[in-house]
Amino acid sequence: MINKSSISSVFAFVIFILLTGQRIQAQQNPVIGVGGISHESNSFSLQKTDFDAFGADLEMPEVERKAHFFALENAKTVSSGYIAGAKAEGITLYPALLASARPDGPVTDDAFNKLVGAMIDQLKAGPKLDGILLNLHGAMVVDSYFSGDEEIVRRVRQAFGKGMPIVVNLDFHANITPDLVELSDVVIVYKENPHVDTFERGVQAVNIMAKIVRGEVKPTQFLVKPAMVYNIVFQHTFSEPLLPITSASKELERQSDILAVSVVGGYQYADVPWMGPALIVVTNNNLSLAEKEANRLSDMLWDSREKTRLSLPNPAQAVKLAMEHQGRPVVLIDQGDNIGGGSTGDSTFLLEELINQGAEGFVVVIYDEKGFELAEEAGVGNEFSFAVGGKMDRQHGNPVSIKGHVRSLHVGNYLETEVRHGGGRYWNMGKTAVIQLDGSTLDEPNLVLLTTRPSSPNSAHQLISNGVYVERQKIIVVKGAIAPKAAYEPIASVMISVDSPGATAVNPIYFDFKHVRAGLFGMGK
Repeated sequence: MINKSSISSVFAFVIFILLTGQRIQAQQNPVIGVGGISHESNSFSLQKTDFDAFGADLEMPEVERKAHFFALENAKTVSSGYIAGAKAEGITLYPALLASARPDGPVTDDAFNKLVGAMIDQLKAGPKLDGILLNLHGAMVVDSYFSGDEEIVRRVRQAFGKGMPIVVNLDFHANITPDLVELSDVVIVYKENPHVDTFERGVQAVNIMAKIVRGEVKPTQFLVKPAMVYNIVFQHTFSEPLLPITSASKELERQSDILAVSVVGGYQYADVPWMGPALIVVTNNNLSLAEKEANRLSDMLWDSREKTRLSLPNPAQAVKLAMEHQGRPVVLIDQGDNIGGGSTGDSTFLLEELINQGAEGFVVVIYDEKGFELAEEAGVGNEFSFAVGGKMDRQHGNPVSIKGHVRSLHVGNYLETEVRHGGGRYWNMGKTAVIQLDGSTLDEPNLVLLTTRPSSPNSAHQLISNGVYVERQKIIVVKGAIAPKAAYEPIASVMISVDSPGATAVNPIYFDFKHVRAGLFGMGK
């Protein structure tokens, strides 16, 4: 006869086996959700970022969403790193919404709420998750939130509870808040700028997640925000003054108790309380070590501050320097029209100076849809006369009249096989037209490339795919900051950063900050 005590013991044993089996199964084949909404928001841009800017299909069937995500396997992005890391760790990835928009003004509440709501709904509709990877940016500003990224993590935490492991990937230009770190388990930021390590950071995130869900580590992270702005001009991690600090962060990760170390440059075009650089150290349950090393790296950053004082030529001075330089090509970095930082791509200050000073052999890319339409209407080989650029707002100069002929028309798609800024492989400028200006020759062509979409100069193939021989040009204008260096340093005779006006001007005195913490070194006031 079986008594009640025996039945209870058997029942308890069965429950123990079932629960243990579930834990073992989760450890052996964890299911990790992936989601993300990414935007770098420029508070000083006059253009708002609405829902359409993200190009997100919220009704996309799950099977299509998965196919779209895993098609990224051959690139070198964070998502590509997730896929490779998951294969190595025996993890199953469940992708939810991953949406991004090109840098521009703050995101509208409507867009933000729709996107975040859809991402969370999709994560909830999938299989039981053992962890969540969030691929964000870190510099998203929303109409109602200084940090959209913090609010995303907060909503995901509220939806899935305190026990759900959340690992967050952020861009090097993140403005990280204390609450974002508090709400997440691990924050991992790109180490390199230009961002050539995005793939590695995705792999790193999955590796750490695997250790968390298998009970091998208990991540503890510590954040330090030094009282400074680290100007974007100096955010090149492959040279002084950042190189030794970046190298120190990599060396720290060799220690067994340290899981991740991030030296974060910050994003100076967001007028938010926590704008500026950051140091994050993540350890395996060792808060004192995380605090000690984060403060040590913060001290290194602070000690380099005198090396970050601005002294750059204005557009007129920069063009003169380029014309006098003996080698080629000379790359002029149009900091005020940094498309990757939220500018318009149609600034004309440098184009105007090149024409006025009689420069030879230059090429400038201008976003101008109407200009392209007129070039297409005229046809290849025919005359072109139009005032290009300066149409989006009054921050980026006036339209500049050019005369010449339509040299070529193109679809505007191109392939970059090397690892460049962001790790992207496939690029789209929209339709393009190359205009050769009157008075220039085949030996020294003056070219204006008109695009129908603003396109960051992260690859020299932006020009090469349009028939421009970049190594033969005397002067190349790139509308960026640090990102173009990965593409152009291998071929440039010299690169000159220009203190040009615009929504991404590098000198803070051009802007009226209202919310940034008082007393930050580098604000120029």
